[in-house]
Amino acid sequence: MTTRRTWLALLVAAGLAWTGEVRPVSAQGRDVIVFAAASLKEALDEIAKQWQRETRKKAVISYAASNTLIKQIEQGAPADIFFSADLDWMDYGQQKDLIRPGTRFNLLENRLVLIARRDSSVSYVNIQPGFDLAALLKGGRLAMGNIDAVPAGKYGKAALEKLGVWDSVKDKIAQAESVRAALMFVLRGEAPLGIVYQTDAAADVKIKIAGTFPDNTHPPIIYPVALTKASTNADAQAFLNYMRLDRRTFERQGFTVLLPGGQRS
Repeated sequence: MTTRRTWLALLVAAGLAWTGEVRPVSAQGRDVIVFAAASLKEALDEIAKQWQRETRKKAVISYAASNTLIKQIEQGAPADIFFSADLDWMDYGQQKDLIRPGTRFNLLENRLVLIARRDSSVSYVNIQPGFDLAALLKGGRLAMGNIDAVPAGKYGKAALEKLGVWDSVKDKIAQAESVRAALMFVLRGEAPLGIVYQTDAAADVKIKIAGTFPDNTHPPIIYPVALTKASTNADAQAFLNYMRLDRRTFERQGFTVLLPGGQRS
């Protein structure tokens, strides 16, 4: 059986971004371990720091694509909380009996945007049915999360299909392992345009939003969160409650915070 120590080493080796150093298992056992979608990084880093200042307890957060994280949990990775960027991968976790019953709720909503480097000649793009995305690429590629697995990639493909432009760009897609990796393709100049969440675009001053996809072109971008069934950490529920109450931090990063029951605030 894979031990907790082994999983921590494997996750670090795989490049998942842990906040803080890997310490002995006995010390790690006191920390709340959160597996969170990459697009949550700025908000959760700030919330974790606030929580540590107020409680002297630590949340160790691993960021990656939601599909990667839930598969790691399925294989025995030591997570207390799973914070997904879409409903499908949380549903998957429930179906696999990885989520603690009664702890799941929808916390955030996001928007899908088209991005470019701030120094790009592309300015405002009117995203509407039939818009000429292929021409805007000027022979380059469109950066997106993996269209079959990464939530932002799935939303992006759905939007382009709804708008009738998918066929014109499907052979020009630069697929990334996460939404933040897609943003990096654009930031490094490897792709002139990309599709990410509004909050990702806001996280880097060298990136600008060239256009916003209408909400009716893709399913609602909902972020559900829950305790994992395997968690035995008594502080996990406290940190889950703390995140739920910290509306201002999420809103500063561009998220819409949902009220209990899933309604917009």
